Order: sequence, then structure tokens, then C-alpha cells
Amino acid sequence: MSDASSESNTDTNPSSWVDAYGDALYRFALFRVNNAALAEDLVQDTFLAAMKAKDRFSGRASVKTWLTGILKNKIIDHYRKKDRMRSMSEIANFYEREEADLFSEDGHWNYDNPSIPQEWSPAQVDKLDRSEFMEHFYRCADKLPEKIRQVFIMREVDGFSSPEICEQLDITPQNLWTILHRARMALRGCLEQNYLNN
Repeated sequence: MSDASSESNTDTNPSSWVDAYGDALYRFALFRVNNAALAEDLVQDTFLAAMKAKDRFSGRASVKTWLTGILKNKIIDHYRKKDRMRSMSEIANFYEREEADLFSEDGHWNYDNPSIPQEWSPAQVDKLDRSEFMEHFYRCADKLPEKIRQVFIMREVDGFSSPEICEQLDITPQNLWTILHRARMALRGCLEQNYLNN
């Protein structure tokens, strides 16, 4: 049997989806929810939903793309169902800790703090092309509070538009901008401390 026909059988045969796509879907979910058990549950829910919707699969995209789309929706539904007040409290606490360290009382940079963002040298920028950078990026992203990490990933990794994120997560455009700004600053600080300056 040729590779092409084998791939075709994989794509049309739901019994082979777990072997063919399970690991990739699990990694996709784990990066977005930062919880192994939850990632496994979301992937399992994805396969169940795909089995139920198999007859509606049009074949315009690959099965992997279709399954990833289902998984994205499962992840969004998970965040929608979470207690909104707890998530907003988590964000507020994150901001307070960050602001106390990086900003003075008048809202300007606290130049006495050595961890405020600095200009990156050409040598530091060269490090961004290395695969080990992504390992450090994922470690730093895992340190973000859950809601902040989810917003950042939806916008910067998954490519959702700002209006889509606001609608999906029920936040205002101003909240979105603030969350993204703070996430970028936190990631930059983490990367500077743990990767670029080593």
C-alpha cells in the first residue's frame, strides 16, 4: 500500500485518529490549558465530538485541521465556563504584583528596578532563531496566570482577531489590550532573565 493511500485511510478512518493525531492534539491543548489531565479530557472530548460529527466532515480541510478546530472550540468553552470572578481576580492580582515591581506611583517606569524591559542586543536577537528559545518561551508562558495565558495564545499563537477574543471570552477591547500588554511584558521579562542574558 502506498503512503498516499495509507494517509487517506488514516484521514477517513476514525479508529486511527487517536494514533495519528492524539499526540499533536494533546500538545496543542496542554500548551493552552497548562494542565495534563484537563488537556487529556479536552482531547478525548474532541474525538467524541468528531465521531458524532463525522458525517458532516466535508473534507475541505485535513482531518488534523478539522480536529484542531474542534479542540480550539472545546478549549474556548472550558474558559467560558470557568468562574469569571476568579479569573478577573487572578488578573487583578497579577497586575498589582507587576505594577508594584515595574512602575512608580506616578505610573512611569521604575528605573531602580533592573528587570524593566531593556533594549535587546544583536547577540540576544540572534538567539531568537534557536529551537531552545521556544522551550524557554513555553516555560515562561506557563508561568502566566491561566486567563492571561489563554488570551495571549489566542491572539498571538492561534491568530484569533481581537473582536473574536472579546466575544469568546466576554471581555472588553480595553481589557484585551491591557491583558496582551501585560502578558508581553511578563514574557519579555521572563525571557530576559532566564534565556537572553545567559
